[in-house]
Amino acid sequence: MKKILNYIVLGGFLLSAPGCQSDFIDLNPPAQFTDAVYFKQPSDFKNYATSFYDQLQGWDFGNMDNGSDLSANANGNGMSLGHGTIAVGSTGWDYSGIRSCNILLEKAAEYSGEGSIDQYVGEAHFFRAYTYFDLLKTFGGVPLVTTVLDTDSPELFGPRNSRYEVVAQILADLDEAISKLPKEQNLTGSDKGRISKWAAMAFKAQVELYEATWEKYVGQGPDGDGTSVGAGTAGYDPANVNKYLSDAVAMCEEVMNNGGYELWNQNSDPSMEKLSHWYLFNLEDPGSNPGGYDKSTNKEFILYNVYDYTLKQSRKNISWTSWQLYPSRKFVDMAVCKDGLPPSKSPLFQGYHTADAEFEDRDLRLLNYLYASTSAPESVTLDYGGLGFSGYGNSKYAVYGFGSRRKDNTESANWPIIRLAEVYLTYAEALYELNGSITDGQLDVSINKLRDRADVAHLTNSLVAANGLDMLEEIRRERAVELYREGKRFDDLKRWGILEESLNPSRLGKVVGGASYPTDFKDASGNPTAAYVDNSYVWGEEAVETPEGVLNCVVVDSHLNHTVENKHYLFPIPLSQIILNENLLQNPGY
Repeated sequence: MKKILNYIVLGGFLLSAPGCQSDFIDLNPPAQFTDAVYFKQPSDFKNYATSFYDQLQGWDFGNMDNGSDLSANANGNGMSLGHGTIAVGSTGWDYSGIRSCNILLEKAAEYSGEGSIDQYVGEAHFFRAYTYFDLLKTFGGVPLVTTVLDTDSPELFGPRNSRYEVVAQILADLDEAISKLPKEQNLTGSDKGRISKWAAMAFKAQVELYEATWEKYVGQGPDGDGTSVGAGTAGYDPANVNKYLSDAVAMCEEVMNNGGYELWNQNSDPSMEKLSHWYLFNLEDPGSNPGGYDKSTNKEFILYNVYDYTLKQSRKNISWTSWQLYPSRKFVDMAVCKDGLPPSKSPLFQGYHTADAEFEDRDLRLLNYLYASTSAPESVTLDYGGLGFSGYGNSKYAVYGFGSRRKDNTESANWPIIRLAEVYLTYAEALYELNGSITDGQLDVSINKLRDRADVAHLTNSLVAANGLDMLEEIRRERAVELYREGKRFDDLKRWGILEESLNPSRLGKVVGGASYPTDFKDASGNPTAAYVDNSYVWGEEAVETPEGVLNCVVVDSHLNHTVENKHYLFPIPLSQIILNENLLQNPGY
């Protein structure tokens, strides 16, 4: 026999392995994994499926809504969409994750061994749907590939499928995943954090709400005709809007009623100082908060990326960057007062005459997300000189004990992709979009649980009617405040059809008043101070409507920089792919 060079061929990747002596040629060394010999037992499928988890969204500052209307950050993250400067040739897509899923599914179809592989087949269907949903939100219709292709496969040179065909495939994959994945309650030990049946249901509800509202408010304009531009409208069915909304409600109810999840609320613990919304997002070991709570106490996260201080640190300077994620004037005005009313309607709102007046009697989320790391919510004292561009701070994601207990790049809290709070919000929004109404009872089992944790009055139909509010807008307000900096905002603005009107205005910061509305700002030493140094803001001030009427505010990012258009609801198809495949038509407007 001749000596040979063995190769590992796994997941479509070719890895060289040491040459083996001819004496061992008839053995099957563990390192010699080819597709033909690898998928023989459930543990093989499990190990292979574990690699799918690298596809999950994780700690990435591009996921934190920078560049959106709720952010007053003058940095690069999110700027292309936030400013309308997306250029043809600047985008790309990656199908390697989809190929990996297709490989497992192909091998599963051939499997005849002992032991069930259903869980890992379910994970493959889930991750294929997860990746296609990301492509859908970015590009609209894309080529559907559900088999393992070779370099000469004709599918590599075919046209794009429509968004409606892509959605149908995503939902079919999720139905398969739901039927095969285990319940959260059955995931234990090292399997904790793998995809559960409930996570697949929560994700399906997210997909259905996204697509239903997209079709309702955005329509078919971005589809193009499919012959000269865009992916076309094949498979479109107007009845799908209500079908998707109805199923989204059903999925949410399953998760809410049977998933065993609960909001992480430790506000009753005096040592936690009503800071549950802050500590939830930097929860690690018992040292990560004064109450001694660790990750095992968190039953709110449903779909999440697992990190660990020993095994998988974030390797991102989370705390330092978090303090520089300045909120916009718009976000601060969104949080309600303790009476459940927006500041423009509430008699509790104290205005802007002093630096901390606008934070009195407000939603705990506002105080937790902005200032929890420096001050307890009951006594906010702001040092105006160190709060950055917008005059506001940010504490969401920054760790407790930074510099001593944790340093930059070692923070290791789990990243939430879908948590129970979002399921409540999806449930309420889908119900209202489906029926044009929502009962107080339905609000009580969803949004009002969030308001209880935020220590504000319930949202009710009578509150809305008595104060001239719009229920749908209040549901959307809750979503914006609860999910602040969790990477949801751009997608929400798109599916609601309000991208241009939301992103083209200036990003503003603190009210600076003026002769008609003097402010009495002081620094930490009690000395009078201006809201900003005149030469530090090249865009100066801008008069804008606030809860106290039209007032001058700091301009962080001028409207003169923003040129968001209808075409930006979708990104341009990667030019590199069009060069390879002339049958791929560009999206309208590019």
